[in-house]
Amino acid sequence: MNKNDLVSEVAESSGLTKADAGRAVDAVFESIQGALKSGGDVRIVGFGTFSVAHRAATTGRNPRTGETIQIKASKQPKFKAGAPLKEAVNS
Repeated sequence: MNKNDLVSEVAESSGLTKADAGRAVDAVFESIQGALKSGGDVRIVGFGTFSVAHRAATTGRNPRTGETIQIKASKQPKFKAGAPLKEAVNS
């Protein structure tokens, strides 16, 4: 499922127009992104938790030349599925 499919599903199940459903889906994504960008977590009961993990700087190797390179520290978004979502997927 891609974003267009998601918008179509939201529009069909909620009775909204596709344009309104698209704005709603965009608003949810922007809200999650904004919360993560500011360093917070987003917990959706029954679905899961979006959070930010910090990766430390490391030393790596260029696979072509074998030269060592520095990989800078970064923040990575993470998602941990909640128990009801896991149960729904596994049933």
